[in-house]
Amino acid sequence: MVREVRDVVIVGGGTAGWLTAAIIAARHKARIGHDFSVTLVESPNVPIIGVGEGTWPTLRSTLKSVGISETDFFRECDAAFKQGALFAKWTTGADDDAYYHPLVLPQRFGELNLAPHWLAGTLVEGGDNGETFCDAVCPQGRICDENLAPKSMTNAEYEGQANYAYHLDAGKFAPFMQRHCTEKLGVRHVLADMRRVIQDESGDIRAIETEQAGEIAGDLFVDCTGMRSLLLGETLGVPFRDCNDILFCDTALAVQVPYPDADAPIATHTISTAQSAGWIWDIGLPTRRGVGHVYSSRHISREDAEAELRAYIGPAADGLSVRKIDIRSGHRELFWKNNCVAVGLAAGFLEPLEASAIVLIELSARMIADQMPARREVMDIVARRYNEKTLYRWGRIIDFLKLHYVLSQRRDTAFWRDNMDPATIPERLRDLMALWRFQPPWLHEEFDRVDEVFPSASYQYVLYGMGFRSEVSARTLEPEVRDARRARRENADNTARMLTSLPRHRDLIQRIIKYGLQPV
Repeated sequence: MVREVRDVVIVGGGTAGWLTAAIIAARHKARIGHDFSVTLVESPNVPIIGVGEGTWPTLRSTLKSVGISETDFFRECDAAFKQGALFAKWTTGADDDAYYHPLVLPQRFGELNLAPHWLAGTLVEGGDNGETFCDAVCPQGRICDENLAPKSMTNAEYEGQANYAYHLDAGKFAPFMQRHCTEKLGVRHVLADMRRVIQDESGDIRAIETEQAGEIAGDLFVDCTGMRSLLLGETLGVPFRDCNDILFCDTALAVQVPYPDADAPIATHTISTAQSAGWIWDIGLPTRRGVGHVYSSRHISREDAEAELRAYIGPAADGLSVRKIDIRSGHRELFWKNNCVAVGLAAGFLEPLEASAIVLIELSARMIADQMPARREVMDIVARRYNEKTLYRWGRIIDFLKLHYVLSQRRDTAFWRDNMDPATIPERLRDLMALWRFQPPWLHEEFDRVDEVFPSASYQYVLYGMGFRSEVSARTLEPEVRDARRARRENADNTARMLTSLPRHRDLIQRIIKYGLQPV
C-alpha cells in the first residue's frame, strides 16, 4: 500500500514548534489546502520556558524566507541587534581579560589566512603593534565597543553594513510566529492536551489522542514537546545521550533586569562573564536585560551561585526574583525514528554559551522541509541522512563549547581545573588542538563539510582571543606579506568608516519602531 506523506503534525509550540511550522509551511505553501497540511497541536496549559534568547545570523534569512517583516519583528518581539559575543574573565580571570567572537569573517577570509600573519607579527611593518586578533582582521569588535548598530535606516530590511543576528524575547517571539503561521502560511492551530500516542502495527505513530480535539492523525510527526520528548523519547524509546562528562554546567538561574533609565545603552553583543563554577550571560533587549548564571551544581551550591549572580548585577538585583532552569546537557541517540522527528529541546539541549539552540531548530526544520519525503517508503532513507548530519552538528557544537573551557588558563577553582582533565575533552578536539599548535585553522579538511556549524573563523577568534599560540614561520609567509598588510589596511579603513557612519544601537531600534525599515 502506497502511503503518501501529506499531513505533518507538530506536537508542541514555543519557539521550536512555531519556527518549524513556519519553515515547513513556507516551503510547501503552494500545496497547502490542496494535497498538504501542517497542523500544530499545543497544550493550553504548558508555559513556555523562554528567557532572553541569542540567535545566529541564519535567523535573518529564515525570517525573510517565511515572509516576515523585519520591522514587525522588532516591534513585536522586543528585539535588538546582536553582533557577536564578548567573553570576559575566561582566560585568566583578570578584570581586563576579555575578547570578542564577532559575526564578521576576517578580511579576505576566503582567499587569505591572516591568522599566521597576526601570530608572526607581519601584518604591520616593524612587527606586532599590540592589536588584538579581532581588531586586526575585522571591524566588529570596535563597533561593539562603541555600542553602534550594524546597519542604518538607509539599509533595507535584513541588509546590513556588518553581519548581524538578534537578541529577542522568546516569550513574545513564539506568539508572533504563531500569528504569522496561522494568518499567512495556512498552519492549522489546535489547542489541546495530548492524552496518548496511537501507533500502528509497524510502530509508526498513526495519531495522537487529545482531551479537547479527539484524535489528530498524521503522516509525519514532529516532536516539539520539550525535554520530556513525549513522542521520540517516551513513545518510540529513543535513549538520551548525556554529555555532562564533557560540559559540566547543569543549572541556570535567570533574572530580568530593568534599565536604570529609558535611554540607557543597549549592548549590541552578548556578554558572557566567567565565574567560579560557570558563567553569566547578559543579553540586552530594548526594554530590559536578560541575565542568567549557568553553573555546575557539582561545583557550587544554588545559594552561592545566586550570590555570584546578584553580585554581578549589583544594586539593581535587589528585589528581583530568580528563576531556576535545569539543564540536561546532551541529545537523543537518534533524532528521526519511524515517522517521528524531534526538534528543539525534544532533540536535546546544551548550555547556551554560543546560542546554538535556535540555529539547530532552523537547520533541522529546513532539512525536514527541503527533504520532505513524498512517500513513507522513502522516509527511512531521509531519516538516515538526517540523523547522520544532525549527529555531526551536535558533536561539533559540543567540541566548540568545550574549547572555551580547555583554552582557559584559570586554575583558581575545581571547576576550571576539572575542565582540563583530558578524559573530559572529546578526542576530535584533542587532535585538532594538537594540529593547531603548528598550523592555524583555516579552510582545511576539518572544515570541509557544508553542514559545518562553526566555520574555521570562529575557531580563530576563540583560539587567538584566549591566547593560544600556533607556531608559524615568518619566512614561509613572506610571499603573502604584501597582500596581508593590504588586507589589514582595508580592515582599518572599513573600521574607521563604520565608526563614523553607524548609529547608536538604541537610537536605531527606536527609529525602526517609529518609522520602519525599507521593505525588501
